[in-house]
This record gives sequence, C-alpha cells and structure tokens, in this order.
Amino acid sequence: MSDVAGWVVVQAYRFALDPTPAQDRDLYRHAGAGRFAFNWALAAVRANLGQRAAERSYGLTDAQLTPALGWTLPALRRAWNAAKPQVAPWWAQCSKEAYNTGLDGLARALGNWSASRSGRRAGPRVGFPRFRSRRRVVPSVRFTTGTIRVEDTRHHVALPRLGRIRTHESTRKLARRLYAGTARILSATVRHTGGRWHVSFTVDVTRTIRTPAHPGRTVGVDVGVANLAVLSTGLVVPNPRHLAAAAARLRGAARTLSRRQGPDRRTGRQPSRRWRQAKARLARAHARVANLRTDGLHKLTTTLAATYGTVVVEDLNIKGMMANRRLARHIADAGWATLRRQLEYKIAWRGGRVVVADRWFASSKTCSSCGAVKPKLPLRVRAYTCHIHWHVVPLPSGVPYEKQQYHALMAENGILDYSPEQTAELAARIRSALG
Repeated sequence: MSDVAGWVVVQAYRFALDPTPAQDRDLYRHAGAGRFAFNWALAAVRANLGQRAAERSYGLTDAQLTPALGWTLPALRRAWNAAKPQVAPWWAQCSKEAYNTGLDGLARALGNWSASRSGRRAGPRVGFPRFRSRRRVVPSVRFTTGTIRVEDTRHHVALPRLGRIRTHESTRKLARRLYAGTARILSATVRHTGGRWHVSFTVDVTRTIRTPAHPGRTVGVDVGVANLAVLSTGLVVPNPRHLAAAAARLRGAARTLSRRQGPDRRTGRQPSRRWRQAKARLARAHARVANLRTDGLHKLTTTLAATYGTVVVEDLNIKGMMANRRLARHIADAGWATLRRQLEYKIAWRGGRVVVADRWFASSKTCSSCGAVKPKLPLRVRAYTCHIHWHVVPLPSGVPYEKQQYHALMAENGILDYSPEQTAELAARIRSALG
C-alpha cells in the first residue's frame, strides 16, 4: 500500500539473541509447549475422524454421528482450553502464545491438506499432518500479543513471559523506525537455528518513496554458475561458491558427528554430550555458509535496485535444472530464486520495475550485435561465430544485452505488465523479428 508518507510494507527484522541459561531453558520450554499442543490437537482430530468413520460403517446417518471437531484455530483453541487442566496441568508455566503457536500450525496444515485434496491448492499434493518430534522440528514460538518491544539500550528485546533478553547485535535499525513512528511491531517469532536463538519481528514499515540513481536506464541480468551474475553493462559478478569453500569443514564436522554416540529410537538410547556438541558445530558451519550467501545476494540486489529503474531477468526452470545431479549442488549454492525474489521487492520499494524475459526467448542463441539467431547451440559451447557477420559472440557476456533488447521490444508493443497468453504471443513475435 502507499500513502502520502510513502510505501507501507510488511517487513521482517531478524536479530541473534544471547539468552541466559535460565532464559534458554524457558525458550525451549515454550517451544516444547507449542509442540505438545500441536500433537494433542492432532491426536484429537485423528480420533474424531476415526470415530466418525467407524460410526458410518455401522450404518448411522450424518445426524447420528459424533459431532465433528473443527479444524479452524478458534475451534482448536476452544478444545484446548477445555482439556488443558487434565492433559497439561503445567500449562500455566508458559505463555498462552506458545500453545497458540502449535494450534495455529495445525490449523494451517489441516487447511492446506484439505485444499490440496479438493484441488483448491495448486502444486504438489500435501499430505496429512504428522506428529512433531523433538528431534525433527526446529524449536520456535510466535508471540502476537503482550509485551513485545525493543528496549532503549538497543541491545535488549522484551517478550511475553520471557522478559528482557539481550541481543547479540544492535537493534538500532528497527529502534530508529519505532521511535520515529514509521514502524509498528505486529508479531515476534523466536527460532533456534544455526546453533543459537534468533528473534524475527514482523513490522509494518512506512518506507520513504525513493527513486533509483538512473531511473531511465535498463540493465539485463544473466545468472549462472561460473559467474553469479553478468550485467549488460559488462560487469561480471563472480560466484563466491561458499558451499564449495566450506566443503572440507562440513565434511570434517559431519564425520565427527557420525562417530559420536547419537540417539537411537529403537533402543531408547539418548545422545551423548559430545554428540550434541558435534551436532551444534555442524549446524554452525552450515549457518555460516547460509549467512555468507545471503549477505552477498543482499548487497548485489540492493546495488541494482538503487541504480537502475528497470531490471530484466530471465524466467528459469530451476526445479528442472536441479534434476541434473552434476549441477544441482552448484545451482542451489548460487541462490538464483532468492536473487530474483529480493530484486522484485527491493525494486518495487524504489518505484522501479522487474521485467521477466520469457523462458523460451533465445537469449543465448541471439547475436548481441546483429540480432541473428543461431539454430543450435550446445551447452558446452561458450563462444560461437555469427553466421551473418562472421564475428565471435562470447557467452554469457552477450546474454544480458539480449534481455535489454527483450525489454525494448516489449515497450514497443506496449506490453510490460503481461499475462501468460501475451507472453507466448510476444515471444513468437520476437523470434520472428530476430530470425
């Protein structure tokens, strides 16, 4: 939304926490309470469905069946409040938001399963919810009511029932907006990832409407594995390959973990202290790779959004490309989908636009000088000779230029915000114009 002051967007601010040992136990207790509420409600739903199915097999009518247990969050919350004195006599030790987190997760899971089963949800089929295990589920709890604030010290946050928790990093970016009145906290989610606790604030932010440094300029961005991105300006952004650089460290940590005495569900054996330490070390190594990748993508997309008014990217079939077992790990390490997602919202904040080139547009086969299209181009070929003017066309440095051509042709045809049908028609016209 937009108003006189600027764009009103929902944005998340994430900070690492440094809780005390007592606060660490409280956080795990809240996460466990949410998991307990989820499992209890799921067991109640399954028992209700089984009872109704058995009664139908006896020939009872729908009016004679046991009343159905509602799957919505209010219905599950009412059932939990009625049963919690018997099933969880310790319920007063945790905030009500902990139980609400688990019930809300189950309500969403059941809704997704029902919508997928009836065809109202697109994509792969969603299975029926399963019970949450302490070892498989990431500990998390979400707070929507109560005392949720950023302290004046800018190194502490306050959460319901947990009190004042120190942050590992400064909260000044969010605190400045809160004190200026341009932000309002909607909720806070605490998760344990990468070996430590993090808090994410969901905030309504009024962002000042800014314009790029060159609003009239268009740049094409071609992503790849050898180079993370190649711009039509000639700038080549190398691929840092963070996962490959940390491969030795990850292998060593994984090997150490495999040699420790881990849990065994068949015998009920508990993991050893050294196994927990090795697992935390492996989690920290993976978290470091993820943080380095996210940092690089944020810097690249912020620079593009602050510089150009129009950015043209390619619509890639990443899921299909991931089926190539030789390239899947490298494609996942590059983070192409994250780059496009960040470009879309960052450029929208600055009043620019992202143009997605058609997936079947022959950008790699098109000469960047004369526009001639080469009929066949194997993947191993990184440079070819144009059959019209007989000059060498390097790849992929010539590809982003074709994305600029794509944007120019779209502008000539008056189609910038286009539907899939218009995309197919335009792609055919572009192929005929360039061929």
